[in-house]
Amino acid sequence: MTDERWQELIGQIKDSLEILDHYTKDLPEEAGQGSVEVIEFQSPMGKMKLERTTQPLLLDKKTYGSKRMGSQADVKYIYSETEKTHKFKAYKYDSNTDDWTEIQLERGLMSF
Repeated sequence: MTDERWQELIGQIKDSLEILDHYTKDLPEEAGQGSVEVIEFQSPMGKMKLERTTQPLLLDKKTYGSKRMGSQADVKYIYSETEKTHKFKAYKYDSNTDDWTEIQLERGLMSF
């Protein structure tokens, strides 16, 4: 999903539905560089949440270490400074389990 399409989707949600929360947070250090933008809203289907994760494009992964027994290997990731990757997830709130359930879509049914 492009930046323009994401902003258009956010605008449509804000215009037509009740917004419960909208925030951006940094990814945990173990997940790498990047951020997650989250919008929660009340829809006719119930409480919904959309997440868009933005990270730099991973260009290379280098492993450093020796072949000696007991030695440790270090991994160095090389990220692009200009290109970004985006992941999009949709969730529906399940009041029975009091938790978010990810909505799984067939690849052909996505309309982004």
